Amino acid sequence: MSSDKKQLEKKWFVLRAISGKEKKVKEYIEHEIAHMKDGDQVAQVVIPVEKKLQVRNGKKVVVESNLMPGYILIEAALNPDIITIITSIPNVIDFLSDKKTGVPIPLREHEAKKMLGVVDEIAETGSSVAVPYMVGETVKVTDGPFNEFTGVIEEVMEEKKKLRVMVKIFGRKTPLDLNYMQVERIS
Repeated sequence: MSSDKKQLEKKWFVLRAISGKEKKVKEYIEHEIAHMKDGDQVAQVVIPVEKKLQVRNGKKVVVESNLMPGYILIEAALNPDIITIITSIPNVIDFLSDKKTGVPIPLREHEAKKMLGVVDEIAETGSSVAVPYMVGETVKVTDGPFNEFTGVIEEVMEEKKKLRVMVKIFGRKTPLDLNYMQVERIS
């Protein structure tokens, strides 16, 4: 079989690993691939993560969270040698495989596109904010022309990542549409 033919045979497989050890496993795999004679058979190793912006102690912090804890996606043309090397890496459990034969099952094309689409979409959108505000909660505006004003949340628009906050301006209640990053909770 020519190497061109093998290049075309690369498919996406799901590797199970011990939850919380995905990054370490990815590093090990990439290290092993770099030292294998047929390391070009493994194209990509992907850990589906999502970046979220959270507020901790009044400061905004970017936090990565794993979309599928314990799972790693690998694009490869698997052969018995590669399977043995990858499954012998510390913290690797095994490939998702056929229960009877033990042969790793590739993702269907539409499944792989869907999974990778989610990863790409998250990468394109950048950080999202995981701050669940609630209607009736009192917040302080921290950005914009109404900086330092306080108000009560009237509406949470999750899809837009915005809040409608009622603030008193010159003794009159006025609605402001603000994004999550323009306000902070009052303790």
